[in-house]
Amino acid sequence: MYLRKVNGPRSVTLSDGTIMTRADLPAADTSRWVASRKAAVVRAVTAGLITRDEALGLYSLSEDEFLEWELAVSRHGEAALRATALQKYRQP
Repeated sequence: MYLRKVNGPRSVTLSDGTIMTRADLPAADTSRWVASRKAAVVRAVTAGLITRDEALGLYSLSEDEFLEWELAVSRHGEAALRATALQKYRQP
């Protein structure tokens, strides 16, 4: 079996004991960002699977957009990434 050389780890163990690999990340050409895909990218960066710069470049995200995702997850959990929950978790 041939494994492509990548910078950084191929897999990481998350705090809940599950293993996350690069295969668990969304495709690079993702255009529809549902909460589960956003959460996967935030988890990967937090766990050290990919760097923040790598995520921003790979998914064509702005620094502000990714920061909002991280902030939502840290304050309210992954449910805050849902589009329908924006008004519920948004600061007045």
